[in-house]
Parts: sequence; C-alpha cells; structure tokens
Amino acid sequence: MRTLIFWLSLAMAEPAPDLYEPDLPTEPAALRTAIGEQLKEENIPGEMLGEIVEELASIVEKERGLHYQRGDITVGDNLATIAQGEAWRFLGPRETGDVIEAWGNPRPDPLPLGMVVPAGVAALAPDSWAIVVMYEEEGHIDDADAATTVFDAMLKDMQQAQKDSNPDRVAAGYDALELVGWAEPPHYDPVGKKLYWAQSLKSGDNASLNYDVRVLGREGVLALSAVSSIEALDIVKPAMEDIIQRVEFNQGSRYADFNPSTDKMAAFGIGALIAGKVAAKAGLFKILLAALLAGKKLVVAGVVAGAAALKALFGKKDVPPST
Repeated sequence: MRTLIFWLSLAMAEPAPDLYEPDLPTEPAALRTAIGEQLKEENIPGEMLGEIVEELASIVEKERGLHYQRGDITVGDNLATIAQGEAWRFLGPRETGDVIEAWGNPRPDPLPLGMVVPAGVAALAPDSWAIVVMYEEEGHIDDADAATTVFDAMLKDMQQAQKDSNPDRVAAGYDALELVGWAEPPHYDPVGKKLYWAQSLKSGDNASLNYDVRVLGREGVLALSAVSSIEALDIVKPAMEDIIQRVEFNQGSRYADFNPSTDKMAAFGIGALIAGKVAAKAGLFKILLAALLAGKKLVVAGVVAGAAALKALFGKKDVPPST
C-alpha cells in the first residue's frame, strides 16, 4: 500500500508547473472508484477496502479544499514577512487549524499565525511535512545568555524533566515520550537574532523530529516548528536553514526597534526558548499528547511542560505559568 500512498501524496497536491499534473478525478464517486482500482493491486482484504477507500478519498478532498498562498506573506498585524519565493506555500490560521485537526490533534486555541508547506507537498498527505508558525508576545528577550549556555547540560535536564512528566502522559492514555537527544545542536545568530535546533524524540514505536527556529523581535518571538518524521531529517534540515533566511520582522517590530523606556522585557532568556517556554505559552503543549497521521508524526513544541519544570531548569527566573 505504500506505493499508492506515495502516489496519492503527489496526485492530490495543488498543481505545480513542470512538476506533475494530478490525474485523480474530482467527482466524488469517480474519485473513489479510481482509488479502489489502485488498491486492487495492493491485495487489501475486501472487508477493509471500503473503509480505506473512503479514508483516502476524504484526505484528497480535504487537501483540494485548502487555499495555498504563494509569494511574500505578511503574518500577524503587519508583524513579520515570509519571503516564500517558489519554494514554499502558506496556509492561514483557520486552515492551519484544520490541518492540525486532520492530523488527529485538538484544534489549537489560539490558532497559530499559519503554516508554511514546501512547494509540491500536500499538507495532508501521509508522508508530508510542514512548518507551524506562531508568535508569543512575552517581551523583549535578552540574548546575553546565548554565549554562556551549555546546551548539552541543558539537554540532560530536559531529558530528566521529560521522564518526570511521563506518568501524566501515561495516565492520560498516551505512550511515554522520550527525548533521545539533539538531532541538530542549538545554534544562535547574534546578528540576525535567530536561533535554531532540532530534537530527536520517541513515543512507543514512533520516532519523530522536532526542528525549531526562533526569531527574536522587539517584544516577542516568532516560532517556526517543523512537523516531520525523524527519517525526513536530511530533507528538513536544509529546508529549515532556507526558511530561517526568509523570515524577518517588519519595521517597528524588529529586535533593534526595542525601546527600553517603553517596551516590556521578557522574564526569560535564550535557554528557556529551547526548553519550550514559548511553545507552552502558545497553547501547543496540548498537541504534545497527540500522534499525527496515525502515529507517523508528532508535533513536539517543547518537551518541558509546566512552570515547575522550567523553574527547576532556570533557577530563580520568574517564569509565568503555562496556560
């Protein structure tokens, strides 16, 4: 069946010049017939065929209903710009919520600013990946600790904190989550005010990749988190290195626009971003508990949950509780 799923992941995406032309029919009955014909080659038991056809047809129809935006995209209230070029497509907040729900998760509240999807990839395809875009206005972040933070020591604390939080996950009916290690160690660009890193995680038999970018602004941080399987690291890594160059705060919201006499300072530094501070405040900690696409992907927007764990990691910093 994997051959069919891969074929569908191409066929149901929005047409892209010089790449492919989707050849699945649009009429509902004809679409289901075409999928059924393909499935016959996969020797699927008859009692399962109807259910699988309906599930795949539903995915195709939902994907075709998404409205991808191309070109330069302004997110928030003239907050930042994503210069997508030909490499990326964008989904707005509502449709981002729709995709996250279709992946099998609770609908985020508040909604993210949007989702960036690689050109030629269907967000709802089984082997797809995408980048969720969020913003958290917690104040201007002092990046002085970036040069002195020992990230390997932080990793050990995060791994232990995740172990300590697993009983709550198991009690809620989910597999324990293991932070395996860095898939990409944290890197900080003090000139561009941009931070990125990747974590390898495991839940049950499912391995996942959490690749994150944080862009520091005047009074908050823009967070871009990749949703992918760990096997896609070789694809996701260069793509995230590309997208980080395409995202900038707009004039008035940039890090350099900070006014110390009027603007609020954040109660945390660079280390707290890596430990999941912003993700927890943005409400995405709820998605930690859910598997995406039948367990093939996990949204992992920070492995440290709750203010108590954060305070243990960062001493006496006054970190507001998660909401």
